[in-house]
Amino acid sequence: MNREYHRWYSPALNRDMELLIFGHAGARVLVFPTSMGRFFEWEDRHMISALREHINNGWLQLFCVDSVDSESWYCWWAQASGRAHRHAQYDDYLYHEVLPLTRHRNPNPFMIFVGASFGAYHAMNFGLKHPEMTGRILAMSGLYDIRRFTGGYVDDNVYYNNPVQFIPNEQDQGRLEQMRHIDIIMVGGKDDRLIHSAREMSTVLWNKGIGNALREWDGWAHDWPYWQQMILRYIGGHD
Repeated sequence: MNREYHRWYSPALNRDMELLIFGHAGARVLVFPTSMGRFFEWEDRHMISALREHINNGWLQLFCVDSVDSESWYCWWAQASGRAHRHAQYDDYLYHEVLPLTRHRNPNPFMIFVGASFGAYHAMNFGLKHPEMTGRILAMSGLYDIRRFTGGYVDDNVYYNNPVQFIPNEQDQGRLEQMRHIDIIMVGGKDDRLIHSAREMSTVLWNKGIGNALREWDGWAHDWPYWQQMILRYIGGHD
C-alpha cells in the first residue's frame, strides 16, 4: 500500500500541519479525525486496514488531515468568537492548501468527505459549504449543530460553519442544485445521544429538497469497531 507523510507550514493557520496519504488512485477521500484527533488516528484505529482492499485496488485514495479542534471549538478558555475564527482559518487551510494537494496527486474528479463523531461534523460542514467539489459525504455518529460549543453565541463564522443554520436560509439556486447532486449519507446508533442531531440534519436537508440517506443502527454504535463496519458498508453509496 502506498503511504506518504506530508508536512508544511500553513499560511492560513500560521503553523506546521501534517497529513497522511494512503493509496495511489481512485476517488479522493478527505478524512477528518474525531474530536481533537490527529492525522494518524485512522491508521492507528485500523480504519485504513479495514479499507485495504479498496485502497490497494485503486478504488480510493485517502488524505487523512490533522485537526485544530483544541484551538477552535474545544478551546474552552477562549471566547466563542475567537474559537469560531480559528475554525474559519482551518477551513481556509483545507480549501486553499489541502484540496490543491489532492488534485495535484490525483486527477480523479470525485471527492468524498468522511468522518466519525466530531469528524462527521467536519465532513458535513465542509462538504455542504463547498458543494461544487463534493461528490459524497459520509458522516458517522455525528453532531451537526455547533452552537452547543458556543453557548448560543452566533456570528458569521459560527453561522456559516453550522449546517443546521445555513442550509435552511440558503437561497442561491445554483448552490442548492449542487447540493442536490451530493450523495449524503448519515449513520448512527439508535441509542447514540447524537442521533437526534442526525435526524434534525436529515430533515433540514429534505426541507430544502436535498436528498440524503439516514441509516440508524441498533444500539449505541459509537466506537471504532462500528465505524469500521460502517465505512465498509457505506463508502460506496447508500446501501
